[in-house]
Amino acid sequence: MTTSETRKASGPGAPGSVVDARALARARRRASLARFWRSYRAHRGGLWGLGLLIVFAVVAVTAPLLAGADSQSVTDAEGGPLEGPSGRFPLGTDQFGRSVLALLVYGSRISLTVGLLAAFLCVAIGTVVGIVAGHFRGWYATVLMRITDWFLVMPTLVLAIALATVMSRSMWTVIIAIGVTTWPTTARLVRAQTLSVESRPYIERARALGGGHGHVMVRHVLPNVMPLVLAQTTMIISSAILTEATLAFLGLSDPTITSWGGMLQDAREAGAVSAGDWWYLAPPGIAIAAVALAFTLCGRAVESVLNPKLGVRS
Repeated sequence: MTTSETRKASGPGAPGSVVDARALARARRRASLARFWRSYRAHRGGLWGLGLLIVFAVVAVTAPLLAGADSQSVTDAEGGPLEGPSGRFPLGTDQFGRSVLALLVYGSRISLTVGLLAAFLCVAIGTVVGIVAGHFRGWYATVLMRITDWFLVMPTLVLAIALATVMSRSMWTVIIAIGVTTWPTTARLVRAQTLSVESRPYIERARALGGGHGHVMVRHVLPNVMPLVLAQTTMIISSAILTEATLAFLGLSDPTITSWGGMLQDAREAGAVSAGDWWYLAPPGIAIAAVALAFTLCGRAVESVLNPKLGVRS
């Protein structure tokens, strides 16, 4: 084989070079994840938050095993109305005689699901709007950012209540109401990061080599804004869970499902506030505060790792 044939066989288009490139990419990803984890472990608050989230996730996944499949049924309730804590019911019962602890376990499923999905929808909308507005600029960006500003100055909770009132009462209504009203902050942050990325020299080289708008936004801009999006997501999840609890407490969620906010609404309607039945009110409120705090701690740790200039240590 001649020298030219050897170079051709080992060139960029050879199968072996493709395999080597993929292996190198995987090795870099593993090294990057290892560096991320080493930096994350330096944040004690982030570790506490992560541990608490793991506990909540395990409880949500294993809810039928921990609480029983029929624990939400009113007809199969085994206790009396509003019984206090006892060995049989560690957190007492509700007005139908159901175990508050079992309802708390099942409520983690809905609250976490709504928070995660609503945050994903919010971040997806904000990321698309921010990248498009930062890339195209011109009148496209002007229109998008004026819409963003309108959503930004409007009270988020009022808009969410209005949407949840107009639409049918279901879990998906709450998710949509939260997602379409909380994206402007993400859009603003992503647009600023997009403008910063597109001012770098390699973007000009990509355009000079024939890269179109889609290539630049997907292959160059999006990977560079993803760290910011990841940190923003962890922060938004906690606010989404709080908003879901607020909408459920106002009676705007599906009454057939059990959530922590719905438990507070049921406790209010049952007169637990005036009767002093703390075992019905305190557990869902503490659970909401704990999961919101856990996501906030994780978000601050992730943000500090991805942006070392912040210098946050917790």
